[in-house]
Amino acid sequence: MYFRNRLIFCKFVILVIKKQTEQMSDKAILEINDKKYEFPIVVGSENEVAIDIKTLRSATEGVITIDPGYKNTGSCESAITFLDGEKGVLRYRGYSIEELAEKADFLEVAYLLIFGELPTQLELDKFHEDIKAESVVDDDIKKILDAFPKSAHPMGVLSSLTSALTAFYPTSVDINSEEAMYNSIVRILGKFPVLVAWTMRKKNGLPLDYGDDKLGYVENVLKMMFKSPNAEYEQNPILVNALDKLLILHADHEQNCSTSTVRIAGSSHAGLFVSLASGISALWGPLHGGANQAVLEMLEAIKEDDGDTKKYMAKAKDKDDPFRLMGFGHRVYKNFDPRAKIIKVAADEVLSDLGVKDPILDIAKGLEKEALEDSYFVDRKLYPNVDFYSGIIYRAMGIPVEMFTVMFALGRLPGWIAQWREMRLNKEPIGRPRQLYVGETYRAFKAVDKR
Repeated sequence: MYFRNRLIFCKFVILVIKKQTEQMSDKAILEINDKKYEFPIVVGSENEVAIDIKTLRSATEGVITIDPGYKNTGSCESAITFLDGEKGVLRYRGYSIEELAEKADFLEVAYLLIFGELPTQLELDKFHEDIKAESVVDDDIKKILDAFPKSAHPMGVLSSLTSALTAFYPTSVDINSEEAMYNSIVRILGKFPVLVAWTMRKKNGLPLDYGDDKLGYVENVLKMMFKSPNAEYEQNPILVNALDKLLILHADHEQNCSTSTVRIAGSSHAGLFVSLASGISALWGPLHGGANQAVLEMLEAIKEDDGDTKKYMAKAKDKDDPFRLMGFGHRVYKNFDPRAKIIKVAADEVLSDLGVKDPILDIAKGLEKEALEDSYFVDRKLYPNVDFYSGIIYRAMGIPVEMFTVMFALGRLPGWIAQWREMRLNKEPIGRPRQLYVGETYRAFKAVDKR
């Protein structure tokens, strides 16, 4: 091989060649040990630029790139979600998140993400009816749920129940059949809210409830979660609106950790349900979907320490202090999180309507006020993010802290489905990252008495 048995001194330079018109060329040049390799440059519909290195390893006889966390690596081409973190832009299928949150409901957005276009009224009505027809969960699922202790984390329960659906629907999705694909999609959209509600009711020691098929999607979710066994459940339109917006805002977010997990699991031709279960597990982590739970846990800790918000803002500014201010700033959005602006309004409406007297929420409002006025946070654009406000809303609604990430999963479901569907329809190859081995070179085996 070209590089075998010799030390390589590389000049590793990518030259993006420009034409005299100052337009970007269609190729990039990689130079290694005075040998040049050309790779195509591809441009997305929003003028994002990428170097296509699919042939890098074969062309260079084994050279790979190292990109821990894949922060500079595009794993796929996707037509679903556009995100510009520097400008604070988030669009689903070309529609701004601001306009969708204001004018659409969650099922419309789900349809848009999965199928590419906003539905007509007839399409939306059929979509909802088909989902409702699939909302009954096999009674044996209850036996699986009963096996979990009340102390089990709801995300572990939800992931297990979602994966278990595979046993009840073992036939693989025929991706070449629009009907089969559609049936699988409405099936999981119908059953998943039931699993979410049952997970919470198990946690709270309440009897399981199927809700009411006369209700809208979000209204039914709330009824299944909160209906008391000895009373009628009354819908609160402000809570319905807030939850609807939260689900829309969480519906997709480009190639994040859980979405990438769903795609890479599905790339092995694993079924839809089990691929979604893998995404749920990835979402569980505190650096991803668990961030809104981490916000409330931080607020609880501040409350236990006399609720002094100024003290903790000072700790957050102290680079030598290990304290982390959860729910402020965002690793993708470098200016502002467009979702936070939307959900802040809903959070204010919920708190005002419910009139909740909660020291935790008072602490949250105190932190928010200081972060928006303190030059340290303003200059660094460390504004409250969507996790901060979603945690506040869920707390005010009476949803247990451990359920926050489950609610995130409910919102992210259509995005995961859309990404899985796109990946399968595009016939993407199985995901198989490479590595740079840094361990021991060959060693001869020694018998145990000679070690």
